[in-house]
Amino acid sequence: MIEILRIAGSALWAHKFRALLTTLGIAIGIFTVGVVMAIIEGLNATFSEQISSLGSDVLYVDKRAWFQGHEEWVRSRQRRNIGLDAVDYIAQRSEYVSHVSPRVFQRGTLKYGDKSLESVTIQGVHEDMAVISGTEIVAGRFLSRTDTRHKKAVAVIGNSIKEELFASVDPLGQRIFINGRRFLVIGVLEEQGQMMGRDLDNMAYVPAETLLKMFGRRWRNISIALKAAQPDMVGEARDEVIGIMRRYRQLRPGQPDDFAINQQSTLQDLYDNATRMLWMVAIGIGSIALIVGGVGVMNIMLVTVTERTAEIGIRKSLGARRSTIRWQFLVESMTVSALGVVVGFLLASGAAIIVERATPLAARIPPAWGGLGVGVVVVVGLVFGLWPATKAARLDPIEALRYE
Repeated sequence: MIEILRIAGSALWAHKFRALLTTLGIAIGIFTVGVVMAIIEGLNATFSEQISSLGSDVLYVDKRAWFQGHEEWVRSRQRRNIGLDAVDYIAQRSEYVSHVSPRVFQRGTLKYGDKSLESVTIQGVHEDMAVISGTEIVAGRFLSRTDTRHKKAVAVIGNSIKEELFASVDPLGQRIFINGRRFLVIGVLEEQGQMMGRDLDNMAYVPAETLLKMFGRRWRNISIALKAAQPDMVGEARDEVIGIMRRYRQLRPGQPDDFAINQQSTLQDLYDNATRMLWMVAIGIGSIALIVGGVGVMNIMLVTVTERTAEIGIRKSLGARRSTIRWQFLVESMTVSALGVVVGFLLASGAAIIVERATPLAARIPPAWGGLGVGVVVVVGLVFGLWPATKAARLDPIEALRYE
C-alpha cells in the first residue's frame, strides 16, 4: 500500500496543474455545503441559546398559538380573553405544575430625573416569574407575594435601563416614572442579551395587578407562564393544564379548545423546518458541483490511463496483479478528491470566519466536517475512479507494451 501511495503521489505531482484544475469542481461543492453548514451551525447555537430563556420545562397558556395560519388567526381573534383569575384557578388544581405567573405586557416610557427611555417593555407578573424564567437578580430583590397581592408600585429593571438611566447612581430605592406613574426600583436583573431581535434587558417587571390597575384592565388579555414540577413532566403538565383550562372556560365535550398551549419546542420545530429547507438547497447545489467535479476526476483519470498504458504494461509484465493496478488508480482518484475536499474546507473555513466577524450572522465550524470530508473522498474517489481503474487493470500487457 505504501508503494501504491508513492506511485500515485508521483503521478499527480508530475501533472500538478492538471490535478489542481480537476479538484475545482469538488472544492466548489464542498465550499458551498461547508459555508451553509457553518452558518446553520452558528444559527443553531445562537437560536438555542436565545430560546433557552423560554425554558424547556415551561408552558405558556395564551389566547392564540404563537404561529398559525391566517384562518386560525381569524378564528382565534373571536376567542374570549383569558382573565387574571385563571392563574389562581390553575395553581389550586394542578399537580404537575410547580410555579404559575400571569404575563401582562405594556409598552412604556421610563423617566428618572431629566433622563428618559422610550419603548420599554413593561411586564406584569407574579413572584413565581423569577423561578419560571430563571431570572437572576444582581442587586436588590424580585417581586414578592406581598407586592403582587397589595398592588404595590414597585419595579425590577433590566440591565439596559440601569445603564441608560442610572449610569452613576445606585438604582435601588430610586423613584422612576413609567408612563407618568411613579414606581420604586427594588431590584436589577442580570444581563440577558437578546432573543430573536428583542432586547431582553430593555424590560421592567412590575406586579400584574398594579399594571392592570394603573394602565387599564378592560379588553386586556392575560398570558400565563407555568413551570412543570419536574423537567420530565412537561407532557403530563400540558395535558393537565388543558383539562383545567377547559373546565375554567366551561367547554363541553366535543367543543374545540378556545385557548392555546405554547412551549419552547414550538419555536424549535418552526426553526428546524426553516433550516431543513436551507439544508436541502445547499445539498442540492453541492451535489451538482460534486457530480461535475467527479466527472472531471473520471475524465482526467481516463486520460491518465491512456498516457501511462506503456507503464501499466511494464508493471504487469513484471508480475503486478490486476488488483494492484486497480488500487493504484483508485488511490490517485481519491487523492485528487481529497485535494478538492481540503481546498473546499479551507475556503469554507475562511468564509465562515469572515461571516462571523463582518456580518450579524453567526457561523461556526461544525464538528461533522471531518466525517463529511472523508465521505466525499471515499464516494467520489471510488465511484468516479472505478471505471478508469478497472480499465487500467484489464489492459493486456502485450498490447500495452506496444503503446507509444
